[in-house]
Amino acid sequence: MSRTRIAVFGAGAWGTALAQAFAATHQVCLWGRDATHIDELRRTRENRRYLPGVRLHDALAFEHDFAAAAHGAELHLVVTPLAGLRDAVRALRDEQPGTPLLWACKGLEAGSGRLPHEIIGEELGAGSPSGVLTGPSFAAEVARGQPTAITLAAADADFAQRWVAVLHQPRLRIYANTDLVGCEIGGAVKNVMAVAAGVSDGMGFGLNARAALITRGLAEIARLAQALGGRSETLMGLAGMGDLILTCTGDLSRNRRVGLALASGKSLADILRELGHVAEGVPTAREVVGLARRHGVEMPICEAVDALLHHGLGARAAVESLLARDPRHE
Repeated sequence: MSRTRIAVFGAGAWGTALAQAFAATHQVCLWGRDATHIDELRRTRENRRYLPGVRLHDALAFEHDFAAAAHGAELHLVVTPLAGLRDAVRALRDEQPGTPLLWACKGLEAGSGRLPHEIIGEELGAGSPSGVLTGPSFAAEVARGQPTAITLAAADADFAQRWVAVLHQPRLRIYANTDLVGCEIGGAVKNVMAVAAGVSDGMGFGLNARAALITRGLAEIARLAQALGGRSETLMGLAGMGDLILTCTGDLSRNRRVGLALASGKSLADILRELGHVAEGVPTAREVVGLARRHGVEMPICEAVDALLHHGLGARAAVESLLARDPRHE
């Protein structure tokens, strides 16, 4: 298979991990806005800030000039935090319009509640050649070549199949899907659920409580996805249940660590400062609750997390509010 020229935008942990994974078989350039950081990556072949201890591929190129990174690429892959997606897509539209685009951002846009594919549609127009990479994946494990399976979802089935064929690798297995809504809701809301799981674990409620929370959390995610036109079977796969289980149970989960720290009594501001990475569940919680209310979807776990993060509710009170709910049919 010929080597594809791929430009990866975002030199955080996940962007670096994907660039590292694809550099073995493709011509990859990793862009970051911080020139000093990019120079350090080029010089040391290590992202000490976000992926310490991982030796980066000798063929991986680095660039801090956005236009230079975008020029000539056959695929643009945006791996910024969700807050940076719209600006990145606008810049790519101006630099090299029509280039196939993938994004690996999870969440809902602050203020608008837009899903990533809706942002893409607004900026590039309906029918643009684009899709999302999502699923259960910790950056550190992908960067080290540990086996991982993720989803590439696109409205156009042929687009999804084509890029799966290009990007699929023995240790980074990629599966095609056409349910953008289901995949993106799964990727967004699981981060909110991971905060809840961290609170539960941090307060010592045990494994039974965690299993119940994950199961009921999946039901909430599925209800919202279906209300927005997603398919229930998508939430039983990698982008739904797989991502939810990983993020709620894995010690590498930033959102779970936020919940653990909240349970210990730390303030959210201190937690986020110490974390040093974006925890998308924090801004997403507010947007998920707003979206659910607009569509008449009941999401009590997300409401409790939003109240804990943004409305001054204590961790114990948040958990007790869930335990006090009347019994229902499953």
